[in-house]
Amino acid sequence: MATTEITESVSIRNVLTDLPITKEATTSRVLVNNPLLRVVDFAFDEGQLLTEHSSPRAVVVTLLTGTMDFDVAGETHQLVAGDVLYMAPGVNHALRATSACHMQLVLVDTTA
Repeated sequence: MATTEITESVSIRNVLTDLPITKEATTSRVLVNNPLLRVVDFAFDEGQLLTEHSSPRAVVVTLLTGTMDFDVAGETHQLVAGDVLYMAPGVNHALRATSACHMQLVLVDTTA
């Protein structure tokens, strides 16, 4: 889904089925995208990583399946399925999938 209007309601089904874990890869799918909110689901094979970066938006991460090490401002959090992590805008973070996993990322524009 490229863009979702702020005034539009949507239902997205079978997200995990439609985003399988691919050997030695990281894949993603944008579910909602508008000026206020962006929701992206990721699939990571074990050992995949995202190097340190930051976002100008507030970020909520939910680990849907599997396990990962999530570094936030130099502190490592060992996440398991069902865990939620919040990051303020501009905070440096990185992650390593310690098993094959799915993660949902919600980015919220705090300036709007």
